[in-house]
Amino acid sequence: MVLRAAARRDVDDPLNHYLVEAGRKTALRFIDRVEEAFLHVAMNPESGSARYGHELNLVELRSWPVRSYPYLGFYMTARGQVDVWRVLHRQRDIPAWMGEGEDSE
Repeated sequence: MVLRAAARRDVDDPLNHYLVEAGRKTALRFIDRVEEAFLHVAMNPESGSARYGHELNLVELRSWPVRSYPYLGFYMTARGQVDVWRVLHRQRDIPAWMGEGEDSE
């Protein structure tokens, strides 16, 4: 699994928010749920929704929810490897945010 820099930043922002606003326990639970989502995707890459992939004309793009939190992980698979692009809040303008923070990792 490859986690792009933008995806790492996407996880760090809510993590810091949860640490300050909700405490260590909630922040650690968030990380656990993100890791669960990534593990699921690694084991079942075809299980994610292709909705945004169709909207963005990125046929291979899929998303998977972070359980108990309002976030979606966005990823593609290539050559048997999962490439996590972003982890975004569900209430964001997903198509607009997908274009921000792109990197070549």
